[in-house]
Amino acid sequence: MDRYIIHGGTTLNGEVEISGAKNAAVAIIPAALLVQGVCRIENIPQISDTDTLLTILAELGARVSYLNKSTIEIDCTNARYQDAPYDLMRKIRASYYLIGSMLGRFGSAKTTMPGGCNFGVRPIDQHIKGMRALGAEINVRGGYVYADAKDGRLHGARIYLDKVSVGATMNIMIAGVLAEGRTVIENAAREPHIVDLANFLNSMGADVRGAGTDTIKINGVDTLHGGTYTIIPDQIEAGTYMVAAAATGGEVLVTNIIPKHMEGISAKLREAGAFVEEYEEAILVKGPAVLRRINLKTMPYPGFPTDMQPQFGVLMCLADGTSVITEGIYDNRFKYVNELRKMGAEIQVDGRVAVIEGGRRLTGAMVHACDLRAGAAMVIAGMVASGVTEIDDIHYIERGYERFVEKLNALGAEIEVRYDSGEDAKTGLYSVS
Repeated sequence: MDRYIIHGGTTLNGEVEISGAKNAAVAIIPAALLVQGVCRIENIPQISDTDTLLTILAELGARVSYLNKSTIEIDCTNARYQDAPYDLMRKIRASYYLIGSMLGRFGSAKTTMPGGCNFGVRPIDQHIKGMRALGAEINVRGGYVYADAKDGRLHGARIYLDKVSVGATMNIMIAGVLAEGRTVIENAAREPHIVDLANFLNSMGADVRGAGTDTIKINGVDTLHGGTYTIIPDQIEAGTYMVAAAATGGEVLVTNIIPKHMEGISAKLREAGAFVEEYEEAILVKGPAVLRRINLKTMPYPGFPTDMQPQFGVLMCLADGTSVITEGIYDNRFKYVNELRKMGAEIQVDGRVAVIEGGRRLTGAMVHACDLRAGAAMVIAGMVASGVTEIDDIHYIERGYERFVEKLNALGAEIEVRYDSGEDAKTGLYSVS
């Protein structure tokens, strides 16, 4: 099984450049299906989720080409309706964005239920509610979602989301841009990648207003045209390196970021005793001699992001005192706790609340990447632990972090990668540097 081997006790120092936002890219790529013409998208992260989505578009007849490692051109002019490939779609959560884009483009869609990380029930009822309000007939059976616009085109509607949902907000936005009339999404999510999707759509000729607030208004247009767009930096990738710097007691300048997007993360790091200094497009983080206990609760943006909860869980294992983490988004995002216990952590979980007794010395162990962000947390744990840590199921991590090992090793980590399978697998143990 593919794995990371981490030699612990290292301190991270230096500068790291952040890649494009995963959560924006995985919606923007499906949205390109709506465009008649060439989309040039810059700052695309090189991760497996984006590769999978680009492959799916190619299977639908799009022309996809890389101009360089982070810039692609997508031309969906000749795309055609057909079943999207099941084996690809079941791998990723973002497959549900194809419901909105295929309905908008073709008037019909057939997709799998979302795949990707498994950290609790993630129903798509709000997505389905939105599509039905726009005039689609939806059926879910046999692991597939079947959708058809009643007269071949969606129609604008007023949609109130029963709970704040990033995925449903973005999916309804995608579906609504080519719908006839006006669509209004109330109780919409406000995350930066929602604003980024709206900006992408508008740059291609859509009329989306209010993204970043709880009410988004979409005036439908007949066609979208090609254009060029640059994806925002990845808030969660940046936060992961910030936590890694604080946890290892290092000093890292995190560049190519939007500091305002990082405010919730920066505030909690300061509360934990880290030095955090903001610049125009960068943040400097210095780890303290002693980490302090904190309490945090994950909430929709601008609250503390759920995708940073596992990384802070590791940080709190190192802090003096007892910390409490309350998970306000997902039911089962504490799977990584069992892995940290193997390394010596003392954590008690009751439902959505974890109580962490800090100040424990972590030691290397064989552990599992339960999901994308939990996997990143285990990498941080491995770097601060004494001895050697082996992490398997690293495909979860590679879904969302571009050149993760390469970037960490450039900062002073000692991580080796062992690929034991796959056509392009490299045999044996080697260091990525």
